[in-house]
Amino acid sequence: MPATAATIAAPGHCNEDHFAIGPDWAFVLDGATAPAGLDSGCVHDVVWLVRRLGGVLAERLTTSDEALPDVLAEAIDRLRGAHADTCDLNNPNSPSSTVTLLRLRDQAEHLVLADSPLVLEVDGEVRPIVDKRIDRLPSYTREAVAELRNSADGFWVASTVPEAAHHAVTGTTPPFRRAALLTDGASRHVDHFALTDWPGLLDLLDAGGPSTLLNQVRQAETTGTPPPRAKPHDDATVVHWTP
Repeated sequence: MPATAATIAAPGHCNEDHFAIGPDWAFVLDGATAPAGLDSGCVHDVVWLVRRLGGVLAERLTTSDEALPDVLAEAIDRLRGAHADTCDLNNPNSPSSTVTLLRLRDQAEHLVLADSPLVLEVDGEVRPIVDKRIDRLPSYTREAVAELRNSADGFWVASTVPEAAHHAVTGTTPPFRRAALLTDGASRHVDHFALTDWPGLLDLLDAGGPSTLLNQVRQAETTGTPPPRAKPHDDATVVHWTP
């Protein structure tokens, strides 16, 4: 599969992003950094979660023909089983992750859960696919976000609730010419710093590859204004797929 990828950690931090590329699929995950002093009810950190979830997803995508929401739901359920005996899975602050999946068969199938966007070029049209529910919360206090996480009135993430997979943004398109799967640390190139637009982002990836895009984001983070409610520097990952 003609795909390239790059990922970089926020300076001074472990990388809580994760990605994988298979023969006809790819995904990116963006773990949610826990605020300092927050009781997550879990003995594991976010890096553990994204790597364990990524491993199960890669296995399921390689061996299963199930619909993407079912693949993700099974992966979350298996992840629950991996720490049910050691952790409080009812704690709303349990480690969590965004998920963006893309699979190419006769059609292109996609799943986007939380704020890691997908960009496709299909039939000459560039189509960003974004789950905007996190941007529409009535409050962003620590307590409000915990209450609204994995809730019909809030937003959905991959954590301890398999049902979340069936609330993802999903769809199918004809086979695409180009695609980019991005964590929000990489997508801020367009949706915050406005260094280019979505078609321009795909052109940049064609010309310079994923590392060029991520280097430009880091430079903008150093000289520009941080996004609202976001870290000044964030882990950033992009998968660039050109079948």
